Amino acid sequence: MPENRIMLDVLRSKTVSPPPLWMMRQAGRYLPEYRETRRRAGSFLDLCYDPDLAVEVTLQPIERFGFDASILFSDILVVPHALGRDVRFEEGRGPLLTPIAVTEIAALDGETFHVNLEPVYETVRRLRTKLPDQTTLIGFCGAPWTVATYMIAGHGTSDQAPARLFAYREPAAFLQLLKVLADHSAAYLLRQIEAGADVVQIFDSWSGVLDEASFEAFCVRPVAEIVRQVRAVHPDIPIIGFPKGAGAHYQSYRQKTGVTGLGLDWTVPLTTAKELQRDGAVQGNLDPLRLVAGGKALSDGVDAILKALGDGPLIFNLGHGITPETPIAHVEAMVKLVRAHR
Repeated sequence: MPENRIMLDVLRSKTVSPPPLWMMRQAGRYLPEYRETRRRAGSFLDLCYDPDLAVEVTLQPIERFGFDASILFSDILVVPHALGRDVRFEEGRGPLLTPIAVTEIAALDGETFHVNLEPVYETVRRLRTKLPDQTTLIGFCGAPWTVATYMIAGHGTSDQAPARLFAYREPAAFLQLLKVLADHSAAYLLRQIEAGADVVQIFDSWSGVLDEASFEAFCVRPVAEIVRQVRAVHPDIPIIGFPKGAGAHYQSYRQKTGVTGLGLDWTVPLTTAKELQRDGAVQGNLDPLRLVAGGKALSDGVDAILKALGDGPLIFNLGHGITPETPIAHVEAMVKLVRAHR
């Protein structure tokens, strides 16, 4: 791995000051240049599957802010889409899918999976040639539990009750769905690594709605299987797990899944984050609304994180994705605050 990509140093448990910095959803609607490219693309999925445009929007925040890492522009739902499920995005409603039935799980078609995702792999290949050499390139996928919640409900819900009920009522079918998603997600990440990704991240945005037994069965075990399959081919590849809302389960999640870095949401107390940092790199965890508010709310939040975690392996990030209403000037202020840390 290149020696000048400081995020990789942190993922090797080294302390870097100032810490590397990037933002989840950093290529997004808060940027006017993104909104223009999105308009030209026609639809969100067209943007994800057009390497020219996907490279363009991925590079936009790097060119504007000089972040230390660039994350592939895509979506977690390209995996079920590539497996033959219909996925569409409607303005104001988000992703919409036809809910999957028990009888349809065995029919999920992976025969053309990589063919369908070839535009994504091409985007990764182009990004590695266009990014500054010091910029870490992050590939990603959604965790099986989170992807399954959308496949079952057909849309996002506040507590993912449809998926939880499905799992309780049809346990064998639900575990089969998680296995299909884990196997194909691992294969998807491997292709991204082969195309040039330095790091991969697994997003489990809905892990926080599960009870203890379900968290173990639906979040930990499928992610551990993805990590196992990826490491069987690339034993040294850094993998970041982001089980949003995991709370008291964060430590066991890291230990049982084997992820290298741990993404923390903004509700994780910094005292807890410090304890988690003893086992390796942590990433996060500024409240995205502090970035919207700016001023003292922003500077206090940044200072608290750097004071608590800056003397250990830290990747500075938000505790979830940046929101569309975030002022660009506030992002610039955050970058300046983090980069001034010594």
